[in-house]
Amino acid sequence: MNKKLIMGLPAVLMVLLISCEKKYQSPAHYEDDLFADEHQEGKAYIMNREECFDKSELVLASSAVKLADSSKGRGKSFYLYKVSAGKVLKTVRDSTSEMPMLFLSPYKLKIKNSDSMYVYLKKLEGFRFIAKDRNLKYQWLKAAPVYSVKADK
Repeated sequence: MNKKLIMGLPAVLMVLLISCEKKYQSPAHYEDDLFADEHQEGKAYIMNREECFDKSELVLASSAVKLADSSKGRGKSFYLYKVSAGKVLKTVRDSTSEMPMLFLSPYKLKIKNSDSMYVYLKKLEGFRFIAKDRNLKYQWLKAAPVYSVKADK
């Protein structure tokens, strides 16, 4: 009897191993996406003019905005823009803006040289060494595109 048991044991083990095979399923298989309708892959949120104006601390209309400097390489890349002259449309603080002024943008702006544009700025956060060195107080409002003044009229 022991011989039959010993001979049949490998066969029984093989049958058990094959029948108990569990297929791997990734954890994503078990998740329920509660916000499936709200996903928009590859599209960034872009504010409209009113949102940009409301969320900005300083809004200028200027045709004299030029790229003054940029930093690429180590750390975060950023771009410095110079506004030579412009009209102040909104300010949160009761101070006057001295021209020319510099502001920082984390990405390169698509500026057309011939058009006057709105400049949406907020108080500079971070970049304290470059802010002290270049006397920076403002940065470009995140998610704000470049809007032309001519398109508004």
